[in-house]
Amino acid sequence: MTDTFSYPVTRVAQSRISQVDFDNLRFGAAFADHMFVIDYKDGQWGQGEIMPYGPWTFDPSMAALHYGQAIFEGLKAYKTPQGNVQIFRPQANFERFNESAKRMSMPVVPEEIFMSGLSQLIKVDENWVPSQKGSSLYIRPFMVSTDEFLGVRIAETYRFAIICSPVGQYYSEPLKVKVERTFSRVAEGGSGNAKAAGNYAAAMYPTKLAQDAGFHQLLWTDAATHSFIEESGTMNVMFLIDDTVVTPAVGGTILKGVTRNSVLVLAKDRGMKVDERRVSVEEIVSAAKDGRLKEAFGAGTAATIAPISVIHCDGVDYHLPPIETRTFAPSILKELTEIRTGETADRFGWMVQV
Repeated sequence: MTDTFSYPVTRVAQSRISQVDFDNLRFGAAFADHMFVIDYKDGQWGQGEIMPYGPWTFDPSMAALHYGQAIFEGLKAYKTPQGNVQIFRPQANFERFNESAKRMSMPVVPEEIFMSGLSQLIKVDENWVPSQKGSSLYIRPFMVSTDEFLGVRIAETYRFAIICSPVGQYYSEPLKVKVERTFSRVAEGGSGNAKAAGNYAAAMYPTKLAQDAGFHQLLWTDAATHSFIEESGTMNVMFLIDDTVVTPAVGGTILKGVTRNSVLVLAKDRGMKVDERRVSVEEIVSAAKDGRLKEAFGAGTAATIAPISVIHCDGVDYHLPPIETRTFAPSILKELTEIRTGETADRFGWMVQV
């Protein structure tokens, strides 16, 4: 990764890294020492800088707090056995970030700002990249509108920032998911294909209802008919039906997942059948009943691959084959992990050295 810009760095007086138990990491609970910050004003980006991680001061009228102009990304950095640090597919996250920005009427972030800020920040906090098995440095680029104004309008000022968090596994056990037939994550024509903060806020109440009923997550369905599966919680979802990998096609209501794409690339590379299309609830239930649904799993940056053990639909639990008998998702996870950590060749050019 080549740095186009060189940003000023203000280092912390005392690192907090000694306070972190890297053998018992909770997801998103500890934060690296520094952050990258740059502001947008008068139609242009200002001077970015790397500074100590810490609170910001904003006016109570800040536009993002009232009208939700806020987007984010999630990607990860890994440490190789040789001690080098590399980032998984940052170009894909950069491109998706700006797709989200356009959908939310926010300024695009130039590639040189995004990539240089990301690269220099990881270099400064390189010691925060865990080397423990199953761990990584989660990287969160985000942007919020910062206008001090209560009128409803597209904001004129913004802040783009990147923060980092050393993380372990997101889920500790296979998932029980419930097909959601009442609430919707997004609707056609909405912001479902943008990684917008409001999408996640709207999902929290129905997710809590499902969790209170004993499920880990939801299988979201289309808002119009609740007949077609879209995503699983905050992840894309995939099914192995007979010998075919089946997944909902990305589009207006489904996020273009980087992990999703990576899984499909690996599946096709193995010569497997891949089918990206509308996937009906009826089809999945029928396949589960007939024993043709061999595997189901969520695919996302946080969890990478999260196996699904039970699908609950209309009052009935459909139990999938035991996790220990599955071969596709575990082998894909193993290959992805080995590529990310430099234990096997990166033949797709996904990893970017810091």
